[in-house]
Amino acid sequence: MDPMKITTVMTTATMEENSAVPHLEKAASTACIMATNFLAPVKTDKQIYENSMLEDDPNANSVVTTTSSEYKTVPRWGPNHKGAQELANLYSTGKRTQECICVGICITLMAVNSVFIIIRLRLENLSSIVIAALCGIVTADFISGLVHWAADTWGSIELPILGKNFLRPFREHHIDPTSITRHDFIETNGDNFMVTIPALCKLTWDFLTLPESEIQRKFLWSCYWWQLAIFVAMTNQIHKWSHTYFGLPRWVVWLQEYRIILPRRHHRVHHVAPHETYFCITTGWLNWPLEKLKFWYILETLIELGTGYKPRADDLKWAQKRS
Repeated sequence: MDPMKITTVMTTATMEENSAVPHLEKAASTACIMATNFLAPVKTDKQIYENSMLEDDPNANSVVTTTSSEYKTVPRWGPNHKGAQELANLYSTGKRTQECICVGICITLMAVNSVFIIIRLRLENLSSIVIAALCGIVTADFISGLVHWAADTWGSIELPILGKNFLRPFREHHIDPTSITRHDFIETNGDNFMVTIPALCKLTWDFLTLPESEIQRKFLWSCYWWQLAIFVAMTNQIHKWSHTYFGLPRWVVWLQEYRIILPRRHHRVHHVAPHETYFCITTGWLNWPLEKLKFWYILETLIELGTGYKPRADDLKWAQKRS
């Protein structure tokens, strides 16, 4: 080939490449901007600092930095908050008894079903079982968010039975988040263990009454429900660990750091007043996508339009009982 033609072709290619570079750079820059906006944190560090309790510094629970850089020692959060004290005093002997019974029944059913599951594990089904278990964990995370959102956002302490027994802990938790770290195993987990009992009873019944061929046919579903029940039952213990900044076992910290269970810093986002986001508290995996979809906001808007009730009105009322 003529050397002049080769030179011309190379020159043209170089010019086209150079002209393409600015377009590629512009496209990359646009993509970075879009990603930054889309992946922007739901709450900034400043919002977390100014509008939530400083859980990693328990001695400063009541200190609030104002915009004028002055320090006030108004008990906006913590055990000295009047509303938190009133709510803590509503924890009754009857409620304690219910929690003890539910924990005992649930642990027994978990042990029985675990034996039934383990003796039927087969290596050839292991991958399917892992997928079923992961689906159970994701479902538990969504259920934790749905229940948490509903109890945080709607209802009142004055509601018969439901109010003092089941909504009270949610109201107390927002104005004294570290109170959960002072609760023992029974008080922390009683209600979550209770809600898993029907599913665990059904699993036990199936294992005891169905023929083996039917059990094997439904085995993946059994694994799903078993894992779902375990993670639902453990949700509030995981939640408690997310508020425990000192003395956690290394294996719990490892699980938090690798996002297998709810991390501490991740859950801080929910505790930024007015507590309107990041409701999932088992693993927290679904918090970000649900927030980007405005899932909770859309639900609240529809309910408010249909009923006229304001979200978190009762929560705000208790938060304002400072003195």
